[in-house]
Amino acid sequence: MARHAQLELDLQLCFPLYAASRALTKAYQPLLDPFDLTYPQYLTMLALWSSPDDQTVGALGDRLRLDSGTLTPLLKRLETRGLVRRHRDPADERRVLVTVTEAGDALQDDLAHVPGALVDRIGMTLDDGIALRRLLDKLLASLDDGDGLAVGAAS
Repeated sequence: MARHAQLELDLQLCFPLYAASRALTKAYQPLLDPFDLTYPQYLTMLALWSSPDDQTVGALGDRLRLDSGTLTPLLKRLETRGLVRRHRDPADERRVLVTVTEAGDALQDDLAHVPGALVDRIGMTLDDGIALRRLLDKLLASLDDGDGLAVGAAS
């Protein structure tokens, strides 16, 4: 038993977030396996598809909250598969741009069912999903602002 009540695992905000993140990632895998995609690769493709223009590696990393040490090998694997192309920005050789290839663009059609299939699998209502997304966005904004969180005990 924890000597300090605030150290009880069941009272921590971080634990259910961590466990839910792991469980959600695991729930995606059967949907992504037929396309030989990992969950981080899927998120990367979603981020690339949601922008009409090429993205810099830096901007993509910011969007995905990944450092270059994690993102670069991930992009290399996607490039090896022919889904993206990395190239130097002609306007600024220091920047590397990421472009979705024709094969990468075609993958959108193959994966269009994934969000709906996941919603069906987790059984959450649309309203619950929207409310959870708002809370998570608020949490991320708070953490991004450097305010952190002062959470005592969960209710």
